[in-house]
Amino acid sequence: MPGIRAALLGTGIIEVLPAEPADTPQQPFAEGDDGWWTLADDAPLLTPLAAHDVSPPSPGLVTIGHTEAGDLLLINLLQQPALLLDGRKDDITAFLTSLAVELGMSPWAPEADITTIGFGDDLPRLLPRAAITHQPDAATALRTLTDHLLQAHQHPGLRQRPQLLLCADPLDTDSTTHITTLLDTPRPHTLTLVCPTTRHMTKLLPQAPLLDAAAPGPQPVPETGRTATLQHLHPTDLTNITQPTDHQEQETPRPHQAKKVRSKPPPPDHRLGASAAVQTGTGPAGGSAQTPEPGTNTPDNSVFPALLAATSTPGPKHPPAPHPASVSADHRTAPAASPRNAASASPLARHTHTTGSPEDGPDISLSPKIRVLGPIEVDNVPTTGHGPRVAQLAALLCFRPHHTADALCHAMDPAAPWTTSTLNARVQELRRALGKAPDGTPYVPRRRHGDDPYRLHPAIHSDWGRFQHLTDQYLPNESASLPALEDALALVRGRPFGHKPPAWAEPFQQDITTKIVEVAHTVAAHRTTEGPHHNLSQARQAVATGLDADDTAEVLYRDWLHIEHTAGNRRGVHTAISRLQQISRHLDTPLEPETQQLIHALLAPAPTPPHQA
Repeated sequence: MPGIRAALLGTGIIEVLPAEPADTPQQPFAEGDDGWWTLADDAPLLTPLAAHDVSPPSPGLVTIGHTEAGDLLLINLLQQPALLLDGRKDDITAFLTSLAVELGMSPWAPEADITTIGFGDDLPRLLPRAAITHQPDAATALRTLTDHLLQAHQHPGLRQRPQLLLCADPLDTDSTTHITTLLDTPRPHTLTLVCPTTRHMTKLLPQAPLLDAAAPGPQPVPETGRTATLQHLHPTDLTNITQPTDHQEQETPRPHQAKKVRSKPPPPDHRLGASAAVQTGTGPAGGSAQTPEPGTNTPDNSVFPALLAATSTPGPKHPPAPHPASVSADHRTAPAASPRNAASASPLARHTHTTGSPEDGPDISLSPKIRVLGPIEVDNVPTTGHGPRVAQLAALLCFRPHHTADALCHAMDPAAPWTTSTLNARVQELRRALGKAPDGTPYVPRRRHGDDPYRLHPAIHSDWGRFQHLTDQYLPNESASLPALEDALALVRGRPFGHKPPAWAEPFQQDITTKIVEVAHTVAAHRTTEGPHHNLSQARQAVATGLDADDTAEVLYRDWLHIEHTAGNRRGVHTAISRLQQISRHLDTPLEPETQQLIHALLAPAPTPPHQA
């Protein structure tokens, strides 16, 4: 399917505007007006089951408003580097909120990453299933984005998701120059900015389309040939949407951004979604569009139809944990269980897998492995003498390859950089320890010229690469892929890079820790729920592994509480509460309201049955 620039959805109508003009529409579409393609009523479509396995071709497609006929107009934000907005800040914020909420609530949310800047600080909490990251200002967001883009450049083999930045405040001159430089840099994945227009921004991005967020009526939508009245999502409407959604999330085991005890905002989760606009089944290909008749007066008209359609799709129900009073006596007397003890009682095998299939590149099944999902370890590198520093050097070459000698010397010790002779000595030690590949090539190739960068053999692999392969491939289909997610958790040995990571590893540590907590929460939620996957021992195992990586991840303590409550283990509930309160006091940070409510509910006395005469 070619790229889509825009789409029109209405009663009995589905039209798309291809990103590039085409002489012949692609099936099942037929030629429409002004370059648009239209879907015939009798066009053959995929079944919902078949459509479920198809990757969304346009994850940035989102509703911006409605036409005079009442049809919804969607544009693909990822088809252009920037979309500029004019108008008052309140109107701009309401428009951006509508985009963020619809993108975050769509069923293909993991296909892109979204960042709200200067607004929407509560969206990650209200929409925990969405990959929405909030940043307080543009400078902070750009630092995080630059770090992410650097990692993407250094790991070209890993799949990168599109990035979408939604900013409510005008960017200053420095931030504008910075972001436009990033937008102009070629990269394998898309980066799009939606923000208020400024004179400097217009000068640097003269081709960027402009919308008036304050216009009360229809306005031309650039590059579509259509007019539309923009939609806005104000705080009252947001409350109407997120209240039922928040309730569903408490019942539905879903992965979401790890919420920590500390108040520092978590690093980006690198997942995002797109429009859930007016659909049944799995999307436009899975069924016919459903929109209300124009002018229909219903209580739901205060919220635009696309979001209503998104919220109306129920997720799998998570039955509430049984009250201890209703649990059998056998479970009431269970000893106080700690997830860490449960983990040691039934350890999962530690696998050493490749980061891809054998046909993806060199055979790496027997090649040395770099382990960073815990203290840094490298096969055949000793843990005494210079060994730990040599292992750190190997990890640096793995995560940030092709560095010059000067860059490596400063990265290994920013306070007292290594000398070139020290670097070469450690590289030689690493080369001797790792040996040669089956083809005779050293696993640490020799440089032919003094300005050649240092690098590792392509067959060298890491446990983090394997973890990504397992979770990126299987996480969207969570319940069916629990064994794969548990295999990924089995690779975790503690805090990534250890408790004193090298300075260069700190950004990686944050991202990796977030992903571990997310996977641990997903596994624990599914293993706690009644059904074919119910297994409290494995749920405890997942929580223990996640807490090994980050003992301040509050979402995992809530999982722990649910596990012990489900088991009817009152002592275990108190143990988890005690540990959580200890962490809270140590960090001098209050518990989240959700955690406080859960503790209150679990400690409430069981209702006394009425006395019968």
